[in-house]
Amino acid sequence: MLPTSPKKPQKITQAEARRIWLHAQRLDSREPFGGGAQATRLAVEHLGYVQIDTIHVIERCHHHILYTRIPGYERAHLRQAQSVDKTVFEYWTHALSYVPTRDLRFYLRAMRDDRHGPGQWFSTVTKQDLRRVLQLLRDSGPLTIREIEDEVLVEKHHPWASRKPSKRALQRAFHMGLVTISARSGMLKTYELADRHFGWDKPPRAPTEREINAYILERALRSQGLASLDSACYLDAPRKPAIRKLIEAAMRRKALVPIAIEGAERLEHWAAPNLLDAAPDIAGEQVHILSPFDPLIIQRKRLQLFFGYEHRFEAYLPKAKRVLGYFALPVLVGNEIVAALDLKADREKRTLRMQSWNWVGQGSPRLHKQQIEEELSRFERFQFA
Repeated sequence: MLPTSPKKPQKITQAEARRIWLHAQRLDSREPFGGGAQATRLAVEHLGYVQIDTIHVIERCHHHILYTRIPGYERAHLRQAQSVDKTVFEYWTHALSYVPTRDLRFYLRAMRDDRHGPGQWFSTVTKQDLRRVLQLLRDSGPLTIREIEDEVLVEKHHPWASRKPSKRALQRAFHMGLVTISARSGMLKTYELADRHFGWDKPPRAPTEREINAYILERALRSQGLASLDSACYLDAPRKPAIRKLIEAAMRRKALVPIAIEGAERLEHWAAPNLLDAAPDIAGEQVHILSPFDPLIIQRKRLQLFFGYEHRFEAYLPKAKRVLGYFALPVLVGNEIVAALDLKADREKRTLRMQSWNWVGQGSPRLHKQQIEEELSRFERFQFA
């Protein structure tokens, strides 16, 4: 058992730290959430969010992240969760993500604050623009931007912008929580009034700032096992002082204990007192081809601390400066990252093209190539299912 004194951190090895994090991420067993449509809801609820991204050289990252933890995952399961069961919704975490609907109330203050401070990105959206798109949805029901006609088009500010003022107005209304994305086909979003989509007579009660901070800390401890201020407040540094106060209060109650990871003792981590007992040994050598946006990979400093591996996301680098490749995917075998594969889906020929195969860490052809090739066959079937 871990000691409960907040004064003396429990020392653990990097191997123990990896085991705890992999268990928290549910990457240490084959079907941690079961199967079927219900597994998608359970996975999003456990992880707290699943990031969305537009890059499509292989299957998009939100489907990839879910497939990694649900071997029988089907894209229709996510559509059902979002559009039929309405158990997940889209909103901004550190990036646009699928979030459990049960947690929606913890985002209401951010939506409300956005109403009072639109920022530079939405500064060109007028009240008339907002009223117009809201009235269109009210009268016509759910709409995509393609179904909205603008009388006057504007110049683009950047390559992926739209010439339609309605698009930015819809995005503004989305950030304000007035509309939600009720369905998605690829990157084409269907917008709907939030009240109508969720069936609200009135929105849920917005929590206090302390309740939001407690939610963020609980989410980090659940999905990370060992949490630090950096990992709990990823890309949200202003929250750190308030989160630290919650941690200190939890240590006084003996609900959390400090952890010191071998080789990084100065970087504070915390965990539930029974954590080391609760995380089982990894059952066999699970093989996962991970998205660069996977929760295990996206926090690069944490990844390097736990795994001794520095992942390079090189999609936006000139070709001559790439080392791993345009969209390299880390490969996890057991509790080690052993390779990074740059893959590209040839959708016409329905095959995965290997752009480059890089061995990293303890990875080697003799030890790992056969295992990875077997997983690649399954991964290819998922791409074109």
